[in-house]
Amino acid sequence: MQHGPAVRRRKLGAELRALRTSSGLTSGEAARLVGWHQSKVSRIETGTSGVKPADVRLLLDLYGVGDPQLRELLLMLSGTGDGAGRHHWWHAYRGVLPPTYRDFISLESQASAMRTLETTVIPGLLQTPEYARAVTEAALEGASEERLDALVEVRLARQDVLRAQPPLELSAVLDEAVLRRQVGGPGVMTRQLNRLVEAARLPQVRLQVLPFTAGAHIGVTGPFVIFSFSRTSDLDVVVLDHLTSSLYLERKEDLRAYSEAFDALSIHALSPEDSLDFIAGTAAGA
Repeated sequence: MQHGPAVRRRKLGAELRALRTSSGLTSGEAARLVGWHQSKVSRIETGTSGVKPADVRLLLDLYGVGDPQLRELLLMLSGTGDGAGRHHWWHAYRGVLPPTYRDFISLESQASAMRTLETTVIPGLLQTPEYARAVTEAALEGASEERLDALVEVRLARQDVLRAQPPLELSAVLDEAVLRRQVGGPGVMTRQLNRLVEAARLPQVRLQVLPFTAGAHIGVTGPFVIFSFSRTSDLDVVVLDHLTSSLYLERKEDLRAYSEAFDALSIHALSPEDSLDFIAGTAAGA
């Protein structure tokens, strides 16, 4: 288990090493052609040091990588900038966002799919503004109004990934407790549940409810997120949230275990159609 920046460096290094090998170059030859010492290429490929976007572009050009999506994804992993030079909107919130949250948003913005088990609250990508504020206030008791406003803005800005072209494909299994917990009061919950009903009808969103009647299940160990990337499964990562930090799991056995757990939860949960009816019925009685 590693923190976000280390995971991104390792993944970027592994991809650059694979691309170099495919191009038929040794690390020494690549270093000579770009005017570096071989140790710099080695440090980048092993993930022991960070790398600037400009250096990533230089290597991608050397290795003949022209795929714009792959270039953008690898530049994202360098931590700043991307293939189109697009400004990452969350940089404006550096003062209020911890590094692990920025890493999470960065991965979320570039992922093609997200699978998540939620056992406590509505997924952030589907929260209404008032629900998001109530959750944030509870998590950061005593925070200033200015900071709360900024964090809610971030939560809502993240939701743009569902409207992007192509949009992020979101699959979420929600424990029934998520729907029953009165976050912000009955009125806030009614509007939030109605928002879920709207979201469940979107083609890029798949919601399933895991009812209390399902009994104990593999998800009782806690919520998790699995990010997947369209260009390569080697970049997939599992994220586990804790009170003061996030952990990123990247080993193939971890990814397989959590993918199998999500599949099992999906089987035990209500179908998307029955889940939609369940959420609508809960909203009517909230």
